[in-house]
Amino acid sequence: MIEIAKNVFQIPLMPRNSINCYVIEDVLVDAGIRSSASRILKAIRHTKINTHVLTHAHADHQGSSREICEQLNIPLWTSEIEKANAESGKVIYEYPDASHFIARFQQRFWAGKGYPVSNTLKEGDRVGSFTVVDTPGHSRGHISFFREEDRVLIAGDALVNMNLLTTRVGLNLPPGIFTTDREQAKTSLYKIQALRPDIICFGHGPVLYNKGQVEELIEKLA
Repeated sequence: MIEIAKNVFQIPLMPRNSINCYVIEDVLVDAGIRSSASRILKAIRHTKINTHVLTHAHADHQGSSREICEQLNIPLWTSEIEKANAESGKVIYEYPDASHFIARFQQRFWAGKGYPVSNTLKEGDRVGSFTVVDTPGHSRGHISFFREEDRVLIAGDALVNMNLLTTRVGLNLPPGIFTTDREQAKTSLYKIQALRPDIICFGHGPVLYNKGQVEELIEKLA
């Protein structure tokens, strides 16, 4: 685990930070793909984890959720909208083209089996010292987690800091092929800008120490 801020740790699950999950205090945020469980369990073996939460229930975030929750005997929390996907394990139907070969690959090889959601989260709820922020667009029920005291944002896939095809680092909205509503994703970007985050942690790409890159992205997309 890599310490990012007080009680915030990154667990890179694939080379070049292409897939990440995070530990905030005693909470595991996201769980990579189906094969990520052993890496996550090894990383947190000396850390007491009491809860597992998802930013959203796509295959590269919920893949190991069931195994993690069963191994650690901990509950799974999601937003209300993401609950059905997390419980069913059917995670690609919101994609613009669920029949695309990449979508079908993700469902077959990355997605994990569903697991019961014991608590649903809404904007303003607390997860440890973090506050839930609704950031839909990439998925209908996507949420992020923000800690105001040091302005740390766990952004999930509301933003990415990597081109997922080339692995080149750079801030952007997530790819359209995996995004339910791009205009809504842009609205969530403006919401993130209003939070003025200093540190942004992504599902894909290295952690960003924000020096105006969010504003630059907004100008680029205008």
